[in-house]
Amino acid sequence: MTDRVRLSKRMSRALRHDPGRLGLELDDEGWTSLDALVRGLSAPGNPVTRADVEDVVRHGTKQRYELDGERIRARYGHSVEGRVELPVGDPPPMLFHGTAPRTADVVLQEGLRPMGRQFVHLSADEETARRVGARHGGRPVVLVLDALAAAASGVVFRHGNEDTWLADEVPARFLRRVD
Repeated sequence: MTDRVRLSKRMSRALRHDPGRLGLELDDEGWTSLDALVRGLSAPGNPVTRADVEDVVRHGTKQRYELDGERIRARYGHSVEGRVELPVGDPPPMLFHGTAPRTADVVLQEGLRPMGRQFVHLSADEETARRVGARHGGRPVVLVLDALAAAASGVVFRHGNEDTWLADEVPARFLRRVD
């Protein structure tokens, strides 16, 4: 299989949302056997090799996956039970979150919650947040988060990748709308 984007989407579904569909079992931190993933992704006439999967991990633009010897996991974005523990980090002064216009007022009143995922996803820059928010339809609303004040008050931040920060939740008092 040479379509890296298509393979990455299939890996994402298996490692983040529905491992049972491919007969995979994730451990408590989201790891599964690399060989089992390769077998699960392969289909008659459309084989997937270990090199294909390793290529997606190495060249993925969002650093979604992590290899550790014979194991692989998605770093963030899970909706399955269990928790991928990533290192706690000191966030930049500001982080951003893109959302749909229909949910922006609720978020500004109630704060950010992970909803069906394990963590709230935050972007390191406004443009990335705008692109993420646009996936929800229409013109996105971008919220800026005073990450330093939030961290000082006890919000724990984890570094998902160079563009993505994660938090359990973010109280509304640290958020404002970008105009």
